[in-house]
Amino acid sequence: MKHTLIGCFFLTLLVSCSGTGDKAKTLTDGPVYTLIFLDKTRSVNVNKAFIAQKYQKALTDIIEQNIRQKGDKLDVYFIHENTSKARALSLTVRSEMDDVSAASPTDREAAETEFTLSLTREKAQIRQRVFQQLAAQNTGASNQETDIWASLPVIAKANETGATVKVYYLSDMIESVKGATRRDFQVKPPKDNAQADDWAKVDVEQLKRYTIGSPDISMILPFEPNASIKENNPAVTQYWQTLFSALGAGAVTEE
Repeated sequence: MKHTLIGCFFLTLLVSCSGTGDKAKTLTDGPVYTLIFLDKTRSVNVNKAFIAQKYQKALTDIIEQNIRQKGDKLDVYFIHENTSKARALSLTVRSEMDDVSAASPTDREAAETEFTLSLTREKAQIRQRVFQQLAAQNTGASNQETDIWASLPVIAKANETGATVKVYYLSDMIESVKGATRRDFQVKPPKDNAQADDWAKVDVEQLKRYTIGSPDISMILPFEPNASIKENNPAVTQYWQTLFSALGAGAVTEE
């Protein structure tokens, strides 16, 4: 019991002396690998005011949350008929916090201030470049098909890095690829959640070769709150919920 109490005391002391919890956590957590998939098919119009505003806010929040320290990485891919080959942007954070373990309080504060300013500038640059990709138009033939399945090997490759992977789809999630073994939700969407679950369980058999790990996945949809069920079919997102979960994803959310 005595050893346990002493251990608890030193653990409490260690936590209390480590500075503010959030700041210490930011600087000691491993890197975050952010994957953003931007829908560049004809069904998503980012020039529409509602979509532009929603997606700009979402991207701002993503960058603020995930860009925290040197080594954090952010890639942007376009979703269209050749998604897995459509990397539009790849950035790695360079801002670095100096080692202040032996520094005086004054020097520590100065180092933290310098790091915060550097990281703030870098976030602003990253946000500007991501916004440029959001606004980019795809008028080529590749905008005719939406191959979301092709994002899975991209996620699997990110998983190999050992970083914490976070995935964001800024898309209507309407998979639309021709072929006997593919899904075309524009032609034949799932009619209800039960059918969506059944299709996902069938499809996962040919997709489980991609080891995606357990990333958090967010589907950020372009639909206004009053969109009809025909436009924003809940069975479509149910399909992806089931598919991603079956492949091992952690939290799968819809916004």
